[in-house]
Amino acid sequence: MIQPIGYICSPYKQKFGVARQPGLVPAAQAYIDLSAEFTTDCVRGLSDYEYIWVQFVFHATVKDGWQPLIRPPKLGGKEKKGVFATRSPHRPNHLGLSLVKLELIEYREQIRLHVSGVDFLDQTPVVDIKPYIPFVEAKPDAGCGFACERELLNVHWSQEALQQLALFSLDSDYYQLVSQSLAQDPRPAHQYHADKTFVMHLFDWDVLFKVKDNVVEVTALREHVQN
Repeated sequence: MIQPIGYICSPYKQKFGVARQPGLVPAAQAYIDLSAEFTTDCVRGLSDYEYIWVQFVFHATVKDGWQPLIRPPKLGGKEKKGVFATRSPHRPNHLGLSLVKLELIEYREQIRLHVSGVDFLDQTPVVDIKPYIPFVEAKPDAGCGFACERELLNVHWSQEALQQLALFSLDSDYYQLVSQSLAQDPRPAHQYHADKTFVMHLFDWDVLFKVKDNVVEVTALREHVQN
């Protein structure tokens, strides 16, 4: 039986807004705390690698079950593909695999791996970690079906949002995290034409934004209040 080897602490506190693929938001930093039984011996030599594969559980979607056909966001939700031809979290075993940059290994009471470019929801269970080996695993000329490179949206911050950024003592790293995340357009496909204010929860803050003509406007920031 598969058991978690650790858990992820991520800035993404809800499914809405999570980067849809690893590496798309370099400013998205997280850390993995390994369980106490996994000591320094378990990560000996891992720091020699720049990137690692992280296998994890889509824990927030387990209760939803799985679907044989998926409407990928990249196709605007208008076309269905088989679940095994997508990266959907609604999978038979709810397992995910992400390639992330290993920034630092911190040797604490529990081993902590600092990683970046993540697409993890906070408190994601990790089930395995492996080093990335470029000469074996990099296939830059491989066909990629519908998953071609996507055009980024332009992100604009309102004066009010910039003032709140300073008022809340949020630094340039937070600014980059918000901007890079929103540039990927986190909206579900069925709301691409909705004239409304969306809310994305990052760390302890809510980011309010609107989208019009491929431009995202960050309208305000507010402290997140737990329901």
